[in-house]
Amino acid sequence: MLVDELLELAQRIIRTKSEEQTVEVKAAAQGCPKRLYDTLSSFSNQDTGGTILFGIDEENDFALVGVYDLHDLQKHVTEQCNQMNPPVRAVFTAGELEGHPICAAEIPGIDLAERPCYYKGAGRMEGSYIRVGDSDLKMTDYELYSLEAFRKHLHDDERPIERAVFAMLDQDSVTEYIRKKRLEKPKFARLSEEQTREMLYLTSGGIPTLAAVMNFGIYPQGYLPQLAITAIVVPGTEIGDTAEDEARFIDNKRIEGTLSEMLEEALAFCVRNMKSRTVISLETGKHINRTEYPLGAIREAVLNALIHRDYSHFTEGTPIQINFFTDRMEIHNPGSLYGRMTVEQLGIARPDQRNPALAVMAETLLGAENRYSGIPTIRREMAAYGLPEPVFQNRRNEFVVIFYNRTGTDTKAETPAAKGSNALLTFCKTPRTRQEIADHLGIQLSHYVMKRYIQPLIDLGQLKLTIPDKPKSRNQKYYS
Repeated sequence: MLVDELLELAQRIIRTKSEEQTVEVKAAAQGCPKRLYDTLSSFSNQDTGGTILFGIDEENDFALVGVYDLHDLQKHVTEQCNQMNPPVRAVFTAGELEGHPICAAEIPGIDLAERPCYYKGAGRMEGSYIRVGDSDLKMTDYELYSLEAFRKHLHDDERPIERAVFAMLDQDSVTEYIRKKRLEKPKFARLSEEQTREMLYLTSGGIPTLAAVMNFGIYPQGYLPQLAITAIVVPGTEIGDTAEDEARFIDNKRIEGTLSEMLEEALAFCVRNMKSRTVISLETGKHINRTEYPLGAIREAVLNALIHRDYSHFTEGTPIQINFFTDRMEIHNPGSLYGRMTVEQLGIARPDQRNPALAVMAETLLGAENRYSGIPTIRREMAAYGLPEPVFQNRRNEFVVIFYNRTGTDTKAETPAAKGSNALLTFCKTPRTRQEIADHLGIQLSHYVMKRYIQPLIDLGQLKLTIPDKPKSRNQKYYS
C-alpha cells in the first residue's frame, strides 16, 4: 500500500464511519491493542486478506487519534503475528494525517490448504475466526471440518454406514451396475465380487458406503432420515406469507428414495406447481406449452444438489430444499462451495470433487455428464426462456440457486435490481462498498451485484460514488 492510498483509506473510513469486510480500525493512541488475534485469523482465512488501520477510534465515533509510537506499534503487532499458526507476515505502511501518525498492517490471505490460521494460545478449535461483514466470528465446527476434509482429501460419500447391510441394497440394480463397469473396465473381471465392490466404492471394509446406500438402497432414509428433499410452494414472496384461507403452503411434500428416485419426483413436483403458457415455435410455427421455468435448468440444479451437497455428519440432518415463491424458485443445497471454488468461477474453472464416488455413479445411474457442464446449461436454458440470469449464492452453510420468473408486465420490474431497489437505497444512506452491498443482499457474486443492482441505480442517478473520479477504485463506496 502506498502512503497516498493509506491516507485515502483513512479519510474514507472517517467520513463513512464504518469498517468493511477487509478493513478493521484500531485505536492505538495509548499503546498497541493487546488482542489482534481474532482479526489476524479472520483476515488470513479469507482469500482477499485484509488491512488493520491503526490510529482511528471506532468507539469515539471514528475519531482520528493517531498512533502512540509507530516503531513500537509495528514491533508489538509483529509479535502477535508470530503467535499465529501459521505465522502471519504483515506488511506495514505509515503516514501522517492532520498531524496524527497512522499506520496500516496489510494481512495477506493464506492458501486454502494451510487454513485455518489460528491463535496458538487458544488452539485450533477456539482460535480460528472468519470475517463476516465487519465482524470477526469464531469458526464453527463444520467450517473447521470442511477445511480439514479438503486438506486431507476426506470424502464423506465413501464413508461406511455402520447400520447398513449389503442385503438391504437393491441386488438387481447393484448387479447391473457392476456388469456395466466390468464392460467398461475388463480388468475388473480378475477381481472377486468383494474386491469389485470395494474398488467401486460400493463397500468400505465390507460395509455399504453412503454412496451405495443413496444410490441402491431399498429405503435409504431408513439409515439417513434427513438426506431427502423438502419441497414447498409459498403463496407470497417470503416464507411466512399466507393465502386468503391462512394456508402457509399451497403444496408441501417430502421427497425420499434413492438419488434417481428423488430427482424424478422433485421434477414432477416442480412441473405440477409451475405455471404454463403457450408460445409459437419460431422453428416450426406450432404452438407449444412452455413451463414457468425451464425444466432443463431445474434438473441440472437439483442434480447438482444431490451429487455435490455436503454429506458430512454436520449436515446429515439437513435436507435439500426446493422453495417456490410467486416471483422465484430457490434450491437450497446443504454445505457451501467445496475447496477453492468461488461463485465467480462456476461454469468456468474445474471444481474440486467433494463426492467423487457419487459423481462417478451418477454418470451411469443418473445420466450426469460429470464434465462441469451443469452451470453453463442452467445459464443457457434461462437465457433461452428470456428469463433473468440465475443467481448463485454461496452462504456460510449452504449453496443456493435462485431462478426468477416473469411476474408483472414491466420487464425491468422483474429484475432483482428493481425488486430490491428501495431496500438497497435505504441501506446505502450510509456509503457502502460493493462487498458490503453483496453481503447485505446475501449474494456472493459481487460482479453480479454490480451489474444487476448497483449499476442500474447509478444510471438512474439514485446511487452516487464517493470517489467519482476513480470509479474502479478498490476504496469505492456507493450512497443514495
